[in-house]
Amino acid sequence: MHQVYTDGASKGNPGPASIGIVCYSSDKQIEIVFQHSEKIGKNTNNVAEWTSLIRALELLIERNITEVSIFMDSELVVKQFNGVYKTKHPEMQKLKIIAFSLKEKFSIIVLKYISREKNKMADKLANQAFEK
Repeated sequence: MHQVYTDGASKGNPGPASIGIVCYSSDKQIEIVFQHSEKIGKNTNNVAEWTSLIRALELLIERNITEVSIFMDSELVVKQFNGVYKTKHPEMQKLKIIAFSLKEKFSIIVLKYISREKNKMADKLANQAFEK
């Protein structure tokens, strides 16, 4: 099963925002299948985190990868996606709907919270986008 790490960043809240994604072929994190780094305009950190998840799902679908474990350091997004927390903000509700429509294309999808220390590569990619 592929392992995907995503991160969103915002310099200000809202402010210039970006996303970073790295996908490994397995949990051994040896072979990188793809990396992605992108500016996403002026947004909040929560929008950036949701956008990183949505973009990761889109990139996985493009590559016909349907069995994934996704790791994020946004406990809020993970808990909202997994139904532990309600998603009340209208903007976040729209992003959640998009994510859920993409989720349907996966045979196995698990979203887990990890600490920032375990998400360094995605964080690095998100920050590199600011330099582009």
